[in-house]
This record gives sequence, structure tokens and C-alpha cells, in this order.
Amino acid sequence: MTPVQTTRLLPRSYRPLFAHADFRRLLPALAASDLGDGMSVVAVAWLAIEIAPPGRSGMLLGAALAAYALPGAAGALLFGRWLRRLPAGRLLVADSRIRAVLLGCVPLAWAAGVLHPVLYVALLAGSSVLHAWGNAGRYSLIAQILPPDQRLAANALVSSSVSASIVVGPALAGFLAAVISPAWLIGLDALSFAVLAAQVGRLQGATAGQDGKGATAATSAPVDADGSAAGLRLLRKQPELLGVLALTWFFNFLYGPAEVALPLHVTDDLHAGAGLLGLYWTLFGAGAVLGGLAAGALRRFPLWPVTLGIVAGWGLALVPFGLGAPAAVTLACFTLGGLIYGPFTALSYTLFQERTPAASLTTVLAARSAALLTAGPVGTALGGPLVALLGPRQVLAASGIATVALAAIGAAVRVRGLRRVRTPSLL
Repeated sequence: MTPVQTTRLLPRSYRPLFAHADFRRLLPALAASDLGDGMSVVAVAWLAIEIAPPGRSGMLLGAALAAYALPGAAGALLFGRWLRRLPAGRLLVADSRIRAVLLGCVPLAWAAGVLHPVLYVALLAGSSVLHAWGNAGRYSLIAQILPPDQRLAANALVSSSVSASIVVGPALAGFLAAVISPAWLIGLDALSFAVLAAQVGRLQGATAGQDGKGATAATSAPVDADGSAAGLRLLRKQPELLGVLALTWFFNFLYGPAEVALPLHVTDDLHAGAGLLGLYWTLFGAGAVLGGLAAGALRRFPLWPVTLGIVAGWGLALVPFGLGAPAAVTLACFTLGGLIYGPFTALSYTLFQERTPAASLTTVLAARSAALLTAGPVGTALGGPLVALLGPRQVLAASGIATVALAAIGAAVRVRGLRRVRTPSLL
């Protein structure tokens, strides 16, 4: 099947994306790194349990998972003075190279017999220190490569790749772990980031990519000191951007307790095993992939109402857990919840891309990523005491009800803001 024939199989809103040569080259590399991270979700935890001292596996597991995610928030703040001057492509290359080198040291240290728990946590922490900037560079690069009317579809494809990695990555890691050590799975993750760094590096010669017909799109300038300061001021002074950020933060925060409560609901309430828990997440991931791909069709609708509807829909999907619904019903609800949630990331990034000047986009997106990196862990930390106090089923329902309330509050604030400004919304 030729590339043209393959493109014709795609929904109409996605076909124009593949007329851009740079985007065609970038997407497979991004998907490879997403798959690598999907495998590491399992591999990082398994390796921590293998190398932990007796009776300390829980502590090392928590430290390893935190080290793989949280240092990105610190990196966004500590290195902003230097990194905000860099173009989006160089940021993504820098993040990918650091991940490739430090994650690649994990299997080498394991093979040499020197992978001490402290070294393991340090390598994971170092690999994630530029996570916020790399993520900002990823979406800023997409905004540079493509015209504005194609960004939502592109964001949807990229976020769907992340969702697909939740489905495929852990399952693939579970299959491969029966043959090789989880340390080598982390090595495969490192290799995927090496591929991404090489592919993005090849794009550096083009300012913003080719449109597929020989015309070169205009490029946004590197983010200099004045531009970055203006970007930070923009994030503080634009109520709409702050509203998107606040909504996303609380959305992720309220998700945290549900992530803690679901495994305990499976074991304590349903008296089932890990297979049922895996089925919940697999169906959620599959729904999120389909929902993410459907985001490209939402371009014709106002983005703010759709975003608020997604928040409310996810909350409603959790309420049946608290009503004592059987597993078959809650599995269907969790699948529907993934389908509803799928477009959220693409829509959220599109709102930022449309409202932020090109010279400030990377800095604003890095600040967004740094802020959101704290939401999930804070919610997860709160989930443990809540489950002990209320029980897993009640926590799932409470998380859903609070999320619906969040959507209602967001809608009220949005309506009030529109009445105060009394200008037509561009969204």
C-alpha cells in the first residue's frame, strides 16, 4: 500500500497533516519514544523491586516512580534562564539526549552489577530533569511546523500516541519481561529517545518545515530573554490562559485519589486480582486513543465548552463506582471515561497555542508543564488517607462528584468573564 493510499484511509481532518514532510518524519519518532515510556511505566517499578534491599521495596518503588517524573518541575524553574532562549527543536533534542544517555546507563550498570538503589534513583531523576522543557519543545515544534488550522488535529495525533502507549507499552513490557530483565526494557526506552533526538536533529536545517509543495513556512524566532519575560507576564495577565491552567491542574489533582482507589476497589470491594485491574486500564487506554483521534473533528465546536464538557463527563463516569455497580458496568464506565477524556490534552494545548504569541509559546508551555507536574502527585498523596477514611468505592465516587463540580465552577467563571469583558471570544 502506497503512502497516498494509506493517507486516504485516515479521517479527512488528519489527511492534510501528512502533506508536511517534517511532520511525517517527526510523528513516528515521537510515537517510538511514547512506546518506550509506556514500557518503562512497568519496567521502572519491576526493576526497583528486584534491586531493593529486603523489606525496602516499597520505599524504593515510591522513590523510583517519583524520580522518573517530579524533577521536571524543578528543571523548568532552575534552568529557565538558559533554556528559554533555545528554539523548540533544540529543547526537544536536549531532553531526548539526556534521557537516552542516563536511561541507557541503567542496563549497563545492572549488567556490571553496580546498580545500587541510590544510583538507580539518581539516574532516573537526572533523566527527567528537562521533562517540562522537552514537552514544551514537542508541542512548540508542532506549532512551528504546521499552520494554525491543522494544529488541533496534530495535537490529537500526538496525544493519542501517548494514550496508545498506555495500552501497548505495559502489555509489551509484561511479555518481554518474561524473557529479559526490566533493566533492558529501560534500555529500549533509552534507545527510543536516541532515535527521537536524531530525527529532530535532522529537522534543524529547516526553519519550520516544508508544506509538501515546496513552500517553506515562516519560522518563529528563538525565545530570547525579552520574549521569555513577556511570555511569563502573558501567563500571569491573561485570565483565559490562567483559567485553562487552573482547570487542568484541578482536573489532574482530582484524578489522583481515583488512581489510588481503583486498585484497592478491585482487591477489597470486588475481591479480584491484578488481571481485572489491568483490564480497567487497558479499556481506559483504548477509549482514550479513540477519543484522542476524535479530537480533530471537534475543531468546528467552541473549545472552551467542549473542554468543560470533557471534565464533567469524566466525573460522571466515576459516580457508578460509588453506587455499588457490578464490575461489568464500571468497566463500561471506565472505557467511556477514557473515550471522553481522550481529546482533553489536545484541546488544552490548542487553547494555549491559539492564545500565546509564537515567541513566548515555549516558555509558557514549559511553565504549564512544570505547574501540572505537581497536580497528580499531590492528588495521589491525598488519596491514601482518603481511602483509609472513606473506603475505595466512596473515594472513586467522591472524585467523580468533585470533578463534575469543578466543571460547573469553570463554566460559571467562564460565563462571568465573558460578561465582564463583553468582547467576542476567539475560542
